[in-house]
Amino acid sequence: MNNALEYQVSPYAPFMQESKVSLGNGIDLHIEVGGKAEHPTIILIMGLGAQMLFWPDFFCKSLIDQGFRVIRFDNRDIGLSTKIKHKGPRLNTFKLMGRFAFGLGNQGSPYNLFDMAEDVALLIERLGLEKAHIIGASMGGMIAQILAAKYPEKVDKLGLLFTSNNQPFLPPPFPKQLFSLIGRPASNDEDGIVNHSIKVIQTIGSPGYVNQLEVIQNARKLYKRSYHPAGVLQQFLAILCTGSLVSIDKQIQKPTLVVHGSKDRLLPFSHGKAVSKAISGAKFELIEGMGHDIPAHFIPQLSGLFAKHFK
Repeated sequence: MNNALEYQVSPYAPFMQESKVSLGNGIDLHIEVGGKAEHPTIILIMGLGAQMLFWPDFFCKSLIDQGFRVIRFDNRDIGLSTKIKHKGPRLNTFKLMGRFAFGLGNQGSPYNLFDMAEDVALLIERLGLEKAHIIGASMGGMIAQILAAKYPEKVDKLGLLFTSNNQPFLPPPFPKQLFSLIGRPASNDEDGIVNHSIKVIQTIGSPGYVNQLEVIQNARKLYKRSYHPAGVLQQFLAILCTGSLVSIDKQIQKPTLVVHGSKDRLLPFSHGKAVSKAISGAKFELIEGMGHDIPAHFIPQLSGLFAKHFK
């Protein structure tokens, strides 16, 4: 591990330390690290518009307790990592979404998921790691697929959580779920953002397992930490301008576990099934009752599945 980095105790999880890593490509990533240096490393890649704190502390701690070193980080354009200024023309998101659904190529986004996968490859290098296990959730799972295909020497085993390979003609996200995620809050003050966050989690989360008080506390914490809606849109454009990952999946040679919730209405579980079919030898696990989130109720099962896969 790179000792030149300066670490401080995380203000969010006392069992983790935070630092800033310069990748050398103009991007700095904000990271948190927990667990013993000699243990195998798991890098967690979060999804669209989600700061690294969307990886619950309990999930991180659970993996650490099972003998892993855990690293979570803010993707570019979100949280405390580098924000990207877009200089190009304004893109018509709906037009791009239509083309994307039919498997047609898009361009014009400030960056795409290949650039974001390169960020992770550079992070592994900068941290002085030979290789790491990877868990990618949602958009993070798309980034993880590219990472495993393009930088195989940096990836040990692959874990994918409620993700997709954006194969054309897969069932689209339910409109209510998609628009809750990319829609705008009623107002940009703290209360407006918090109310919006509650609505998003209630819409895409696991039915019956959403803890409203926890959601409110998390939303306030995330808003105070960083609020950057432009980054959410640019990450969405990155997905639309990357397109199908089916040919990428065919290149993946790493042992892969794909986990999806039966109640996911943002990316229905047929998306996870499509990923596991496209990656040679991948295993698929369906979690009954789970939506597009990581509620405490499912964490022992989830962390157990990934820990077993990585061991």
